[in-house]
Amino acid sequence: MTGWRSRISRRGLLVGAVAAGTATGAVLPGVTSGSQRGERFSPVADRVAFHGLVQAGVTNPAPPHASVIAFDVTAVNQAELGELLRELTERARLLCAGDYEPAVRDITGTPADSGVLGPQPPPDRLTVTLGVGASLFDQRYGLASRQPPGLRPMRTFPNDSLQPERCHGDLSLQICANSRDTVIHALRDLTRHTRGGMQVRWRVDGFLSPPRPSGTPRNLMGFKDGTANPNVTDPALMDRLVWVDREQGLPGQLWTAGGSFQVIRRIRMLVEFWDRVSVSEQENMFGRRRDTGAPLDGSVEFDIPRYDLDPTGTSIPLTSHIRRANPRTESTAESIPLRRPYNYDAGVDGVGNLDMGLLFICYQRDLAAQFEAVQIRLIDEPLVDYIEPNGGGYFFVLPGIRGATDYWGRTLLGRA
Repeated sequence: MTGWRSRISRRGLLVGAVAAGTATGAVLPGVTSGSQRGERFSPVADRVAFHGLVQAGVTNPAPPHASVIAFDVTAVNQAELGELLRELTERARLLCAGDYEPAVRDITGTPADSGVLGPQPPPDRLTVTLGVGASLFDQRYGLASRQPPGLRPMRTFPNDSLQPERCHGDLSLQICANSRDTVIHALRDLTRHTRGGMQVRWRVDGFLSPPRPSGTPRNLMGFKDGTANPNVTDPALMDRLVWVDREQGLPGQLWTAGGSFQVIRRIRMLVEFWDRVSVSEQENMFGRRRDTGAPLDGSVEFDIPRYDLDPTGTSIPLTSHIRRANPRTESTAESIPLRRPYNYDAGVDGVGNLDMGLLFICYQRDLAAQFEAVQIRLIDEPLVDYIEPNGGGYFFVLPGIRGATDYWGRTLLGRA
Protein backbone atom coordinates (compact mmCIF):
# COMPACT_ATOMS: atom_id res chain seq x y z
CA MET A 1 0.00 0.00 0.00
CA THR A 2 1.12 3.58 -0.62
CA GLY A 3 0.14 7.10 0.35
CA TRP A 4 -2.20 8.13 3.15
CA ARG A 5 -3.87 4.71 3.21
CA SER A 6 -0.62 3.00 4.21
CA ARG A 7 -0.01 5.60 6.93
CA ILE A 8 -3.45 4.87 8.37
CA SER A 9 -2.75 1.15 8.27
CA ARG A 10 0.53 1.61 10.12
CA ARG A 11 -1.19 3.61 12.85
CA GLY A 12 -3.89 0.98 13.15
CA LEU A 13 -6.65 3.54 12.59
CA LEU A 14 -8.21 1.86 9.59
CA VAL A 15 -7.92 -1.91 9.27
CA GLY A 16 -9.22 -3.00 5.91
CA ALA A 17 -11.12 0.26 5.36
CA VAL A 18 -11.04 0.07 1.60
CA ALA A 19 -12.99 -3.15 1.58
CA ALA A 20 -15.26 -4.75 -0.97
CA GLY A 21 -18.35 -2.80 -1.89
CA THR A 22 -16.86 0.14 -3.81
CA ALA A 23 -18.97 1.44 -6.64
CA THR A 24 -19.15 0.05 -10.13
CA GLY A 25 -21.04 2.99 -11.54
CA ALA A 26 -24.41 1.21 -11.52
CA VAL A 27 -26.31 4.35 -10.61
CA LEU A 28 -29.84 4.76 -11.92
CA PRO A 29 -30.58 8.19 -13.38
CA GLY A 30 -33.84 8.93 -11.56
CA VAL A 31 -34.14 12.33 -9.89
CA THR A 32 -36.52 12.63 -6.97
CA SER A 33 -39.24 15.12 -6.29
CA GLY A 34 -40.25 16.42 -2.87
CA SER A 35 -41.27 14.01 -0.11
CA GLN A 36 -42.79 13.99 3.34
CA ARG A 37 -40.47 13.41 6.25
CA GLY A 38 -40.13 9.76 7.23
CA GLU A 39 -41.54 8.34 3.99
CA ARG A 40 -39.73 5.54 2.19
CA PHE A 41 -39.94 5.25 -1.59
CA SER A 42 -38.87 2.67 -4.11
CA PRO A 43 -35.10 2.64 -4.68
CA VAL A 44 -35.37 4.23 -8.13
CA ALA A 45 -37.77 7.02 -7.15
CA ASP A 46 -35.82 7.74 -3.96
CA ARG A 47 -32.43 8.07 -5.69
CA VAL A 48 -30.84 11.34 -6.81
CA ALA A 49 -28.59 10.96 -9.86
CA PHE A 50 -24.92 11.07 -8.91
CA HIS A 51 -23.53 11.46 -12.45
CA GLY A 52 -24.05 14.65 -14.44
CA LEU A 53 -22.47 17.81 -15.82
CA VAL A 54 -23.03 19.46 -12.44
CA GLN A 55 -23.14 18.11 -8.91
CA ALA A 56 -26.32 17.18 -7.12
CA GLY A 57 -27.20 18.98 -3.91
CA VAL A 58 -27.47 22.44 -5.45
CA THR A 59 -30.63 22.82 -7.54
CA ASN A 60 -32.51 19.63 -6.67
CA PRO A 61 -35.13 19.90 -3.87
CA ALA A 62 -33.50 20.13 -0.45
CA PRO A 63 -34.23 17.09 1.77
CA PRO A 64 -35.06 17.70 5.45
CA HIS A 65 -31.64 16.85 6.91
CA ALA A 66 -28.10 18.03 6.20
CA SER A 67 -24.57 18.22 7.54
CA VAL A 68 -21.93 20.59 6.28
CA ILE A 69 -18.38 19.62 7.15
CA ALA A 70 -15.10 21.38 6.37
CA PHE A 71 -11.85 19.41 6.25
CA ASP A 72 -8.15 20.09 6.35
CA VAL A 73 -6.40 17.86 3.80
CA THR A 74 -3.48 15.93 5.29
CA ALA A 75 -2.34 14.17 2.10
CA VAL A 76 1.33 15.05 1.61
CA ASN A 77 1.48 15.57 -2.17
CA GLN A 78 -0.64 15.82 -5.30
CA ALA A 79 -0.60 12.07 -5.91
CA GLU A 80 -2.07 11.46 -2.46
CA LEU A 81 -4.60 14.24 -3.00
CA GLY A 82 -5.71 12.51 -6.19
CA GLU A 83 -6.01 9.22 -4.30
CA LEU A 84 -8.12 10.95 -1.65
CA LEU A 85 -10.48 12.48 -4.23
CA ARG A 86 -10.88 9.13 -5.99
CA GLU A 87 -11.80 7.43 -2.74
CA LEU A 88 -14.28 10.17 -1.83
CA THR A 89 -15.90 9.79 -5.24
CA GLU A 90 -16.17 6.01 -5.08
CA ARG A 91 -17.69 6.02 -1.60
CA ALA A 92 -20.13 8.84 -2.41
CA ARG A 93 -21.18 7.10 -5.64
CA LEU A 94 -21.92 3.90 -3.74
CA LEU A 95 -23.75 5.61 -0.88
CA CYS A 96 -25.95 7.74 -3.15
CA ALA A 97 -26.91 4.71 -5.26
CA GLY A 98 -28.00 2.86 -2.11
CA ASP A 99 -29.49 -0.62 -1.86
CA TYR A 100 -26.08 -2.28 -1.74
CA GLU A 101 -25.15 -5.00 0.72
CA PRO A 102 -21.94 -4.28 2.64
CA ALA A 103 -19.46 -7.12 2.40
CA VAL A 104 -19.91 -9.71 5.12
CA ARG A 105 -16.77 -10.38 7.11
CA ASP A 106 -15.66 -12.80 9.73
CA ILE A 107 -17.57 -11.93 12.89
CA THR A 108 -14.29 -11.39 14.70
CA GLY A 109 -13.02 -8.93 12.06
CA THR A 110 -13.61 -5.24 11.45
CA PRO A 111 -17.16 -4.57 10.14
CA ALA A 112 -17.41 -3.28 6.59
CA ASP A 113 -20.20 -0.85 7.51
CA SER A 114 -21.40 0.99 10.62
CA GLY A 115 -24.74 -0.84 10.47
CA VAL A 116 -26.64 2.40 11.21
CA LEU A 117 -28.98 1.80 8.24
CA GLY A 118 -29.23 -1.96 8.57
CA PRO A 119 -28.00 -4.63 6.15
CA GLN A 120 -29.10 -2.84 2.96
CA PRO A 121 -28.70 0.98 3.16
CA PRO A 122 -31.40 2.78 1.11
CA PRO A 123 -30.73 5.77 -1.20
CA ASP A 124 -33.05 8.01 0.89
CA ARG A 125 -32.48 10.99 -1.47
CA LEU A 126 -28.88 11.18 -0.31
CA THR A 127 -26.65 13.75 -2.02
CA VAL A 128 -22.97 14.43 -1.35
CA THR A 129 -21.62 17.73 -2.71
CA LEU A 130 -17.87 18.46 -2.68
CA GLY A 131 -16.22 21.87 -2.72
CA VAL A 132 -12.61 23.08 -2.53
CA GLY A 133 -11.38 26.04 -0.51
CA ALA A 134 -8.76 28.62 -1.42
CA SER A 135 -6.25 27.01 0.99
CA LEU A 136 -6.10 23.87 -1.19
CA PHE A 137 -4.27 25.97 -3.78
CA ASP A 138 -1.26 26.76 -1.61
CA GLN A 139 2.19 25.30 -2.20
CA ARG A 140 1.41 21.77 -0.95
CA TYR A 141 -0.09 20.31 -4.14
CA GLY A 142 1.26 22.48 -6.95
CA LEU A 143 -2.20 23.83 -7.80
CA ALA A 144 -1.65 27.58 -7.34
CA SER A 145 -1.96 28.28 -11.06
CA ARG A 146 -5.31 26.47 -11.18
CA GLN A 147 -7.08 28.41 -8.43
CA PRO A 148 -10.52 29.58 -9.62
CA PRO A 149 -10.53 33.36 -10.14
CA GLY A 150 -12.46 34.94 -7.28
CA LEU A 151 -12.00 32.06 -4.82
CA ARG A 152 -10.47 33.35 -1.58
CA PRO A 153 -10.91 32.92 2.18
CA MET A 154 -14.27 34.15 3.44
CA ARG A 155 -14.08 37.83 4.27
CA THR A 156 -15.15 39.31 7.58
CA PHE A 157 -18.00 41.79 7.28
CA PRO A 158 -18.51 44.64 9.80
CA ASN A 159 -21.25 42.84 11.77
CA ASP A 160 -19.53 39.42 11.89
CA SER A 161 -18.08 37.71 14.97
CA LEU A 162 -16.13 35.00 13.16
CA GLN A 163 -14.38 32.35 15.24
CA PRO A 164 -11.25 31.00 13.47
CA GLU A 165 -11.89 27.40 14.52
CA ARG A 166 -15.27 27.53 12.74
CA CYS A 167 -14.03 29.06 9.50
CA HIS A 168 -12.48 28.07 6.15
CA GLY A 169 -11.09 24.67 5.15
CA ASP A 170 -9.42 22.84 2.24
CA LEU A 171 -12.58 20.86 1.36
CA SER A 172 -16.29 21.11 2.11
CA LEU A 173 -18.82 18.29 2.10
CA GLN A 174 -22.53 18.99 2.07
CA ILE A 175 -24.43 15.79 2.89
CA CYS A 176 -28.24 15.88 2.57
CA ALA A 177 -30.90 13.16 2.90
CA ASN A 178 -34.48 12.39 3.89
CA SER A 179 -33.44 11.01 7.27
CA ARG A 180 -30.96 12.06 9.92
CA ASP A 181 -29.48 8.58 10.24
CA THR A 182 -28.77 8.48 6.49
CA VAL A 183 -26.70 11.64 6.81
CA ILE A 184 -24.83 10.23 9.80
CA HIS A 185 -24.21 6.93 8.02
CA ALA A 186 -22.75 8.71 4.98
CA LEU A 187 -20.58 10.99 7.12
CA ARG A 188 -19.16 8.06 9.08
CA ASP A 189 -18.50 6.06 5.94
CA LEU A 190 -16.75 8.92 4.13
CA THR A 191 -14.57 9.89 7.09
CA ARG A 192 -13.71 6.26 7.83
CA HIS A 193 -12.48 5.58 4.31
CA THR A 194 -10.48 8.81 4.06
CA ARG A 195 -8.99 9.16 7.51
CA GLY A 196 -5.34 9.94 7.03
CA GLY A 197 -6.09 11.91 3.86
CA MET A 198 -8.22 14.59 5.52
CA GLN A 199 -9.29 15.66 8.99
CA VAL A 200 -12.52 17.35 10.12
CA ARG A 201 -12.02 21.07 10.81
CA TRP A 202 -15.61 22.03 11.71
CA ARG A 203 -19.15 20.75 11.24
CA VAL A 204 -22.72 22.07 11.39
CA ASP A 205 -25.83 19.87 11.29
CA GLY A 206 -29.02 21.31 9.81
CA PHE A 207 -32.71 20.54 9.44
CA LEU A 208 -35.67 21.90 7.50
CA SER A 209 -39.02 22.47 9.10
CA PRO A 210 -42.05 21.33 7.09
CA PRO A 211 -44.07 24.21 5.58
CA ARG A 212 -46.36 25.59 8.25
CA PRO A 213 -49.09 25.83 7.14
CA SER A 214 -47.86 25.90 3.53
CA GLY A 215 -45.31 27.48 1.22
CA THR A 216 -41.69 28.10 2.23
CA PRO A 217 -40.23 26.57 5.44
CA ARG A 218 -39.58 28.87 8.39
CA ASN A 219 -36.35 29.78 10.14
CA LEU A 220 -35.97 29.76 13.93
CA MET A 221 -37.01 33.41 14.14
CA GLY A 222 -40.42 32.27 12.94
CA PHE A 223 -40.25 33.79 9.44
CA LYS A 224 -40.42 32.06 6.08
CA ASP A 225 -36.91 31.81 4.61
CA GLY A 226 -36.24 31.74 0.87
CA THR A 227 -39.50 33.01 -0.58
CA ALA A 228 -37.75 35.11 -3.25
CA ASN A 229 -35.28 32.42 -4.30
CA PRO A 230 -34.55 32.10 -8.05
CA ASN A 231 -36.56 29.44 -9.87
CA VAL A 232 -34.44 26.27 -9.93
CA THR A 233 -36.64 24.75 -12.66
CA ASP A 234 -35.47 27.42 -15.13
CA PRO A 235 -32.21 26.05 -16.66
CA ALA A 236 -31.35 29.33 -18.38
CA LEU A 237 -31.70 31.23 -15.10
CA MET A 238 -29.55 28.67 -13.27
CA ASP A 239 -26.87 28.98 -15.96
CA ARG A 240 -26.97 32.74 -15.53
CA LEU A 241 -26.91 32.86 -11.73
CA VAL A 242 -25.53 29.57 -10.38
CA TRP A 243 -23.37 27.53 -12.74
CA VAL A 244 -20.01 28.55 -14.12
CA ASP A 245 -20.12 28.42 -17.94
CA ARG A 246 -20.51 24.72 -18.73
CA GLU A 247 -18.43 24.99 -21.91
CA GLN A 248 -15.71 27.54 -21.16
CA GLY A 249 -15.43 27.64 -17.37
CA LEU A 250 -13.88 30.63 -15.63
CA PRO A 251 -11.31 32.76 -17.51
CA GLY A 252 -8.22 30.68 -18.13
CA GLN A 253 -9.58 27.75 -16.10
CA LEU A 254 -11.45 25.40 -18.41
CA TRP A 255 -11.52 22.74 -15.69
CA THR A 256 -14.07 24.82 -13.71
CA ALA A 257 -16.86 24.37 -16.30
CA GLY A 258 -20.02 23.29 -14.51
CA GLY A 259 -18.87 24.31 -11.04
CA SER A 260 -20.34 26.88 -8.68
CA PHE A 261 -19.16 29.08 -5.82
CA GLN A 262 -20.50 27.97 -2.45
CA VAL A 263 -20.90 30.19 0.61
CA ILE A 264 -21.52 28.64 4.03
CA ARG A 265 -22.35 30.84 7.01
CA ARG A 266 -23.12 29.69 10.55
CA ILE A 267 -25.43 32.46 11.78
CA ARG A 268 -26.39 32.21 15.41
CA MET A 269 -29.75 33.75 16.30
CA LEU A 270 -29.96 35.42 19.71
CA VAL A 271 -33.39 33.96 20.26
CA GLU A 272 -33.70 34.88 23.95
CA PHE A 273 -33.64 38.55 22.93
CA TRP A 274 -35.60 38.08 19.72
CA ASP A 275 -38.51 36.45 21.54
CA ARG A 276 -39.01 39.66 23.57
CA VAL A 277 -39.43 41.87 20.48
CA SER A 278 -42.96 42.80 19.41
CA VAL A 279 -44.35 41.10 16.31
CA SER A 280 -44.79 44.43 14.51
CA GLU A 281 -41.13 45.35 15.10
CA GLN A 282 -40.02 41.90 13.94
CA GLU A 283 -42.09 42.30 10.77
CA ASN A 284 -40.63 45.72 10.06
CA MET A 285 -37.10 44.30 10.38
CA PHE A 286 -37.85 41.52 7.90
CA GLY A 287 -40.32 43.38 5.67
CA ARG A 288 -42.77 40.46 5.75
CA ARG A 289 -45.73 39.26 7.79
CA ARG A 290 -44.71 36.61 10.28
CA ASP A 291 -47.90 34.56 9.92
CA THR A 292 -48.33 34.44 6.11
CA GLY A 293 -44.88 35.42 4.83
CA ALA A 294 -46.47 38.09 2.63
CA PRO A 295 -44.53 41.31 2.03
CA LEU A 296 -45.89 44.13 4.18
CA ASP A 297 -47.53 45.68 1.12
CA GLY A 298 -49.03 42.37 -0.05
CA SER A 299 -51.52 39.73 1.01
CA VAL A 300 -49.91 36.34 0.23
CA GLU A 301 -46.38 34.98 0.51
CA PHE A 302 -45.40 35.14 -3.14
CA ASP A 303 -46.69 38.64 -3.84
CA ILE A 304 -43.89 40.77 -5.27
CA PRO A 305 -43.22 43.85 -3.14
CA ARG A 306 -43.87 47.11 -5.00
CA TYR A 307 -40.99 49.27 -3.90
CA ASP A 308 -41.65 51.59 -6.82
CA LEU A 309 -44.97 52.53 -5.21
CA ASP A 310 -43.38 52.95 -1.79
CA PRO A 311 -40.26 55.12 -2.33
CA THR A 312 -40.09 56.40 1.26
CA GLY A 313 -40.63 53.04 2.98
CA THR A 314 -44.08 53.74 4.40
CA SER A 315 -45.23 50.13 3.92
CA ILE A 316 -41.90 48.27 3.79
CA PRO A 317 -39.15 50.13 5.69
CA LEU A 318 -36.10 51.10 3.64
CA THR A 319 -33.98 49.31 6.26
CA SER A 320 -35.92 46.02 6.12
CA HIS A 321 -34.08 42.81 5.33
CA ILE A 322 -35.93 41.95 2.13
CA ARG A 323 -35.61 45.48 0.75
CA ARG A 324 -31.88 45.73 1.38
CA ALA A 325 -31.09 42.17 0.28
CA ASN A 326 -33.07 42.40 -2.96
CA PRO A 327 -34.01 45.98 -3.96
CA ARG A 328 -35.52 44.59 -7.19
CA THR A 329 -33.82 47.15 -9.40
CA GLU A 330 -32.35 46.56 -12.83
CA SER A 331 -28.83 47.02 -11.47
CA THR A 332 -29.29 44.41 -8.69
CA ALA A 333 -31.20 41.76 -10.67
CA GLU A 334 -28.07 39.66 -11.33
CA SER A 335 -26.73 39.83 -7.77
CA ILE A 336 -29.11 37.30 -6.23
CA PRO A 337 -27.56 33.91 -5.32
CA LEU A 338 -29.44 30.63 -4.96
CA ARG A 339 -30.09 30.06 -1.27
CA ARG A 340 -30.26 26.55 0.24
CA PRO A 341 -30.50 27.27 3.98
CA TYR A 342 -31.09 24.95 6.91
CA ASN A 343 -31.85 25.59 10.57
CA TYR A 344 -29.41 24.37 13.22
CA ASP A 345 -29.66 23.66 16.94
CA ALA A 346 -26.36 23.13 18.76
CA GLY A 347 -27.68 23.01 22.31
CA VAL A 348 -26.38 25.67 24.72
CA ASP A 349 -23.21 27.72 24.98
CA GLY A 350 -20.84 27.94 27.94
CA VAL A 351 -23.08 30.32 29.85
CA GLY A 352 -26.34 28.48 29.27
CA ASN A 353 -27.73 30.47 26.35
CA LEU A 354 -29.40 28.64 23.46
CA ASP A 355 -27.07 28.10 20.49
CA MET A 356 -29.32 27.87 17.46
CA GLY A 357 -29.80 29.69 14.21
CA LEU A 358 -29.35 29.48 10.48
CA LEU A 359 -26.98 27.31 8.48
CA PHE A 360 -26.91 29.66 5.52
CA ILE A 361 -25.76 28.05 2.25
CA CYS A 362 -25.88 29.69 -1.16
CA TYR A 363 -24.55 29.06 -4.66
CA GLN A 364 -23.57 31.49 -7.41
CA ARG A 365 -21.36 32.14 -10.41
CA ASP A 366 -19.57 35.11 -8.84
CA LEU A 367 -18.87 35.58 -5.13
CA ALA A 368 -18.21 39.32 -5.31
CA ALA A 369 -21.08 40.19 -7.63
CA GLN A 370 -23.66 38.06 -5.83
CA PHE A 371 -23.23 37.01 -2.18
CA GLU A 372 -20.85 39.80 -1.24
CA ALA A 373 -22.90 42.43 -3.04
CA VAL A 374 -25.97 41.35 -1.06
CA GLN A 375 -24.01 41.16 2.20
CA ILE A 376 -22.66 44.68 1.74
CA ARG A 377 -26.21 45.97 1.29
CA LEU A 378 -27.13 44.29 4.59
CA ILE A 379 -24.39 45.94 6.66
CA ASP A 380 -25.91 47.52 9.80
CA GLU A 381 -29.45 46.37 9.00
CA PRO A 382 -31.65 46.27 12.14
CA LEU A 383 -31.43 42.46 12.31
CA VAL A 384 -27.73 42.59 13.21
CA ASP A 385 -28.68 43.18 16.87
CA TYR A 386 -30.24 39.70 16.95
CA ILE A 387 -27.83 37.57 14.89
CA GLU A 388 -24.17 36.60 15.16
CA PRO A 389 -22.43 35.19 12.06
CA ASN A 390 -19.60 33.20 13.66
CA GLY A 391 -18.37 30.65 11.13
CA GLY A 392 -18.32 29.26 7.61
CA GLY A 393 -16.28 29.62 4.46
CA TYR A 394 -16.08 30.10 0.72
CA PHE A 395 -15.65 27.03 -1.49
CA PHE A 396 -15.77 26.16 -5.18
CA VAL A 397 -18.08 23.23 -5.89
CA LEU A 398 -16.31 21.03 -8.41
CA PRO A 399 -17.86 20.11 -11.77
CA GLY A 400 -20.07 17.04 -11.91
CA ILE A 401 -19.00 13.42 -12.35
CA ARG A 402 -19.31 12.48 -16.03
CA GLY A 403 -19.46 8.69 -15.67
CA ALA A 404 -18.37 5.55 -13.84
CA THR A 405 -14.64 6.16 -14.44
CA ASP A 406 -14.69 9.87 -13.61
CA TYR A 407 -13.92 11.28 -10.16
CA TRP A 408 -13.98 14.59 -8.32
CA GLY A 409 -10.95 16.72 -9.10
CA ARG A 410 -9.83 14.82 -12.19
CA THR A 411 -9.89 17.93 -14.37
CA LEU A 412 -8.52 20.10 -11.54
CA LEU A 413 -5.48 17.83 -11.32
CA GLY A 414 -5.10 17.87 -15.08
CA ARG A 415 -5.64 14.12 -15.44
CA ALA A 416 -6.82 12.69 -18.73
